[in-house]
Amino acid sequence: MKSRLLLILLSLLTVVGVVLPVAAQAPTANLTTECVKTFDDKTDYFPEKVTVDAASGFTVEYFNNYKVVTVTTPWQGATKPLVYVLVQCGTTAPVVKDATAVIDVPVKSVVSLSTSFLPHLTSQNLLDKVVAVDSAMYTNNEAIVNGVKDGKIIEVGGGGSGDINVEKLIDLKPELILSQRFSDDDKAYPAMLQAGLPVVIDADFLDQTPLGVAEWGKFISVFFNTESIAQKTFTDVNDRYEKVATLAKAAKTQPTVFVNTPYSGTWYVPGGESYVATLLRDAGSKYLWADDTTTGSISLSLEQVLEKAADADYWVNIFPTTKADVLAGDERLNQFAAFKNGQIYTNNGRSNANGGSDYYEGGYANPDVILSDLVKIFHPDLLPDYKLYFYAQLTK
Repeated sequence: MKSRLLLILLSLLTVVGVVLPVAAQAPTANLTTECVKTFDDKTDYFPEKVTVDAASGFTVEYFNNYKVVTVTTPWQGATKPLVYVLVQCGTTAPVVKDATAVIDVPVKSVVSLSTSFLPHLTSQNLLDKVVAVDSAMYTNNEAIVNGVKDGKIIEVGGGGSGDINVEKLIDLKPELILSQRFSDDDKAYPAMLQAGLPVVIDADFLDQTPLGVAEWGKFISVFFNTESIAQKTFTDVNDRYEKVATLAKAAKTQPTVFVNTPYSGTWYVPGGESYVATLLRDAGSKYLWADDTTTGSISLSLEQVLEKAADADYWVNIFPTTKADVLAGDERLNQFAAFKNGQIYTNNGRSNANGGSDYYEGGYANPDVILSDLVKIFHPDLLPDYKLYFYAQLTK
């Protein structure tokens, strides 16, 4: 009897046009081009998430319709973190204490004020959203260079320090400005903040490991909901890096190595816990300042470096691209055995006409390639068919 009454009731509801509510279907992928049409606070709008495994400079916390992204040390000398609340557009923004900014995602237009951001924007298929850069002068990204030539991408200056054209940025009305700040003295960041522009600090350069720096591609992805691409890209880079590092550990010898050249009378060598020192160690070499415990640079004289590295096997990461240019800086540099033996390498093997080195652009996103170059230099027998990509041997 109850079943018959239920059927009659349902039939009546259908006749009078009453529609029973249907629960919103949870998305199976992040929304990268559209907003939520009907908001349900119980729905997880970010089924594709990133995990932060190697980077030490940022964290990501997920909630149903928003993310909290924290940059722990946004610049050298910063005393407070920056907290960005990213809200899925079409949903209700939360109230988060001490939020630096609240930004709707996915972002539809972006300004990139560092070349180190461009490889991540490229791999995540986001270059069509770039409306401005600091300058195209030093990038090796042809799409950006061509975009500036065609007038589709604007140059605004800045890039973490120096003057920035705030008026141009105001006219562009970008939804996101990715920037860097190197110290409290840099004026570009506060100028953009004062103008009410949506500026976010990406502190990739402060991470001290190659994989940590590369993982900042995930930081960029959370603003575009492209986490699935960033997660896979980094996993692939990490796997290739670890594979090459494992290969280098099997090397029978560890050649000695030193880096850089003097600048204005001072030779800055990376500390033993720095980005470069990590690469040299993982490449199966003995970095002569590996016992140092700092992550920054050590200021030395040419005489101090010569005393320690005169007989070193290899000399890498020099800026000049010819031996003549090296000696133009100081003729005493020919006293190093590595110079005499031709074991001297620049990491500017890929540079544009203005001297913009791809090592500091594509290399930061692809440390596995940098590592492969170094292993090829120090242990050529381990990678017999590999050809140097970022590095080049100085032959003249």
